[in-house]
Amino acid sequence: MKTYDDIGVCIPEIFLPKDGTALEKWAVIACDQFTSEPEYWRKVRQMVGEAPSTLNLILPEIELEAPGKEERVRQIQQTMHQYLHNGLLQSREGMVYVERRVDGKMRKGLLLCLDLERYDYAKGSTSLIRATEGTIVERLPPRMAIREGAALELPHILVLIDDPEGTVIEPIQAGSGDRDLFYDFDLMLDSGHLTGYGLRGPTQDAVIAALRKLARQDTFRTKYGLAKNEAVLLFAMGDGNHSLATAKAVWEKMKPRVGMQHPARYALVEIENVHDNGLEFEPIHRVLFGLKDDVMTALHSHFGAHVSYRGCASAQEMVQSVDSAAGGTQVIGLVQGTGEERYGVLEVTQPTSNLAVGTLQGFLDGFMRKGGAAKIDYVHGSDVVDRLGSERGNAGFYLPRISKSSLFKTVILDGALPRKTFSMGEAREKRFYMEARKIA
Repeated sequence: MKTYDDIGVCIPEIFLPKDGTALEKWAVIACDQFTSEPEYWRKVRQMVGEAPSTLNLILPEIELEAPGKEERVRQIQQTMHQYLHNGLLQSREGMVYVERRVDGKMRKGLLLCLDLERYDYAKGSTSLIRATEGTIVERLPPRMAIREGAALELPHILVLIDDPEGTVIEPIQAGSGDRDLFYDFDLMLDSGHLTGYGLRGPTQDAVIAALRKLARQDTFRTKYGLAKNEAVLLFAMGDGNHSLATAKAVWEKMKPRVGMQHPARYALVEIENVHDNGLEFEPIHRVLFGLKDDVMTALHSHFGAHVSYRGCASAQEMVQSVDSAAGGTQVIGLVQGTGEERYGVLEVTQPTSNLAVGTLQGFLDGFMRKGGAAKIDYVHGSDVVDRLGSERGNAGFYLPRISKSSLFKTVILDGALPRKTFSMGEAREKRFYMEARKIA
C-alpha cells in the first residue's frame, strides 16, 4: 500500500468483476436508500435473480429488522469469499476516476482510501477528515457485525473536498491520457449511467500534489478568513457518515491485535468537489409512521406561541412557501391526512437551531422519546413526503435545502450539523456499489 500520511490518503488495490459480468445487475444502490419503499428492493431482487451482484454483499437497511438477520450476515460474508476465490473479482491497482450521469447532470469523483487514524466522528472533532453531521453511535453495531467478519468493503461513502479552483479532480476530466477505461454502463431503475477509469502514475501524482496544496495551513487559513491556525479540514463527510464511522469503530477495536499496517486501517471512499456543477445538495425530509399523539398539539406544547400553522391549497404551494422563505423565521412543510386540507406550513419565530432541520429534529427527538409515533424515517424528494405523509396515521415534514458553498466554513466554525441535514442528490442519484477492496 502506498500511503501519504500527511494528507491521510492511501492508493487502493480495488477488485472489479471480470469481463463478461452483467454490470447492470452487479451494481446496486447504497443500502441506506428507499428504506420505506420495499417495492424498490423487490424490483432489485427480481432484476438481479441468480446473477453475481453486490446485492449479495450488502444488507439493505430496510431488512435490518427482518428475522434471520444473523444468517443473512453469514451469507454475505461467505459470498465475499466465494466471489474472491472463484475468480469473479479481479484486482486493479490505483485510484479510479468516476463519472456519474443522471437527469442531464454529470458528477465527477475519485476513488481512493482515507486513513481512519486521521478521522474522528466525535462532537467537536478537529481531525483532518471530519463528520459534517452528528453520528448516532447506537446505529453502528449492526453495521459493525457485517464489517468485522467481512473479507471485502464496498463503498457508498462520498467525501467532499472544498476546491473552488478545480485543481484535484477536474484536470482528470480535461486530460485524455494516463487512464484506462474500467467500466461504462447504464445503472438499473432509471439511475443514470456510470463510467470509471483507472489512473496511472503521473495523474495520481498530480492528484496528491493538489490535495497537499489544499491542506497547507496558509491556504486553509486564507480561504476561510481564519485569524489563527485552526486545525485543517481537508475531507468532510458527504454521504455514508455512519458507514465511515463503522469502519473507524471496527478499526479501533481491532488495531491492538493486528498492528498499524493492516488494510482495515483505511477505508475506500469516493471524493467529490463540493463545487462540482453536477452536485446538488438536497434536504432530507422526515416522515412519522403510526402516530399515537396529535402532532399539532405536541408542536404547540414544544414551541409554545413561537409556532404557527398556515394551510396550503396544494403540495406545490407548500413546497414553494418553504423554498422561498427568508429572514429569521424558519418555515417547514407539513403533510398529514388524506383530505384536501392536508398541506400546510409551520412557521417558527424563535428557532432553537441555526437551521430549520435542527429546530425540527429537536422537537421530533422528544416526540419519539415520549412514544408519539411508532417510527420515524428520513426520505428524499417532495413526492415521497407527499405520498407517505398522506397515508393514514402518518405525518410528513418537508424541509428547505442548505447552501453547499457554506458547508466547510460552517463545520469549521460551528462543528457538525444536525444529523440527516442534507443529501447529495435524491435517492436514485446515490452511489451504487461497484468496486470492492480487501480488508481482511
